[in-house]
Amino acid sequence: MAPKSDSAEGIVLNFVNEQNRPLNSQVVADFLQKFNLKKTAVQKALDSLADGGQITFKEYGKQKIYLARQDQFQIPNTEELNQMKEENAKLQEMLEEQKKTNSQLEGEIKSLQSNLTMDEIQSNDAKLRKQVKELEERLSKLREGVTLVSPEERKVVEKTFSDAVSHWRKRKRMFKDVWDAITENSPKNPNEFKEELGVEYDEDIGVSLQSYATLMPHGTKRPRG
Repeated sequence: MAPKSDSAEGIVLNFVNEQNRPLNSQVVADFLQKFNLKKTAVQKALDSLADGGQITFKEYGKQKIYLARQDQFQIPNTEELNQMKEENAKLQEMLEEQKKTNSQLEGEIKSLQSNLTMDEIQSNDAKLRKQVKELEERLSKLREGVTLVSPEERKVVEKTFSDAVSHWRKRKRMFKDVWDAITENSPKNPNEFKEELGVEYDEDIGVSLQSYATLMPHGTKRPRG
């Protein structure tokens, strides 16, 4: 049975889920002082939630680190991310090709307007219009060979991808904060401690947050923090 949101357990559970990063009892108690919760009450609530399987925890010596259950969060799998990456790459390629064509045409028009007579401008204008028509026909043929998604479907895919990258960045930063706090005064070598705990960085498994972040749709703002 889920604890009431206004009970000590409910308040602690909501906080752990909202933070979604490794926490110790002192950090939780410090943040929840505004609810008049003492550290002993916070510790009791954390242990009760962990025993009930509503949150998870790991022990590092005498210290317990608590974390929200990750199975409650929906994150695109590798196949979905790769599919979004491919679709985005195709759209970007088409966009860059169209931009290049427009830039070339604009340059030619400016040159014509500044250097040619009216008869020459009209003659070249007819040629350019013909080129534009040919390019539009070519683009139409290219589009026939590509499965295009609707604006609504594309928006959903882009938002899902952006949310996934944002969650990734946030959790990477949260882990670094906790890791730095744990290893700062630890007598153990951080690399040896990392191997002992079985911790793997992105680089260890050949992935890069930055490479995925560059694929985020144009106009998507990077989340703060």
